[in-house]
Amino acid sequence: MAYIGNIPAVQYASFSKQTLTADSSTVAFTLDNAVANENEIEVFVNNVRQEPGSGKAYTASGTTLTMSVAPTTGDSFYVIFQGKATQTVTAPAGSVTTSQLADSSVSLAKLTATGTKDSTTFLRGDNTFAEAGGGIEMAQQWRVTTNFTGNAEPIASNWEIVDTDGYGGIGSNMTESSGIFTFPSTGIYYISFEGNVSLNGSIRYWKVHIQTTTNNSTYSDAADSHGHISQVGSETYDNASCDFIFDVTDTSTHKVRFCFASDNGSTQFSGNTNINSNSVTFIRLGDT
Repeated sequence: MAYIGNIPAVQYASFSKQTLTADSSTVAFTLDNAVANENEIEVFVNNVRQEPGSGKAYTASGTTLTMSVAPTTGDSFYVIFQGKATQTVTAPAGSVTTSQLADSSVSLAKLTATGTKDSTTFLRGDNTFAEAGGGIEMAQQWRVTTNFTGNAEPIASNWEIVDTDGYGGIGSNMTESSGIFTFPSTGIYYISFEGNVSLNGSIRYWKVHIQTTTNNSTYSDAADSHGHISQVGSETYDNASCDFIFDVTDTSTHKVRFCFASDNGSTQFSGNTNINSNSVTFIRLGDT
């Protein structure tokens, strides 16, 4: 139907009920809501509906209900107002379930859900509030702070967490001891290793490699990358990088280390405390 003005909000209706006290002598009772006549209410005594009308069980007018016979003390005695429905735009608590979510007219604000409702949670399909998951929860970079020459398996010293130029790691830190890195929590981690070297000469090969262990003892190459330098008459530079995605199911057994090797013992592995010259990156992608 058409409306003049704003369209009324959806109404949820329930009939009003009034419980009365029977005392075996009273026949006149005061109603909470005024009625035009007895046909606007239903009267029940001991859950038996009474017949309305003059000469019958009861009559009513305004706020007065008159019984033809006084209900016995202790009787269950109540009135249902047929002509007055209590309405509200808020659904009764618990009346909207998850099966009704497909109905676009149902507002999520009217659901009775469990859990904590605040700015950090969302409503799941099982009608519970939960914190939002997913997204990057941990990201961190480390670097080697000084130059060294010769092979290193692993690079066991002079590591630091990057701390210059507006560095912005998030989450809990990796820990390092003698070149062995321990993860702050289980999960799927992306690991990358960037290596830079210099030499006044030639290198047939050099490489950086990532080694992992799943038993806190035996390490094996998970990723590597090679480079070489040809003599050009002065100091020459080269770089290589490799990466690996590691499933850390146990932080006490699943660890990682970083290595460098060259066929020329004079190859210099370039470290710097101010720039990521030789650095590693750790990003936790998600749960294991």
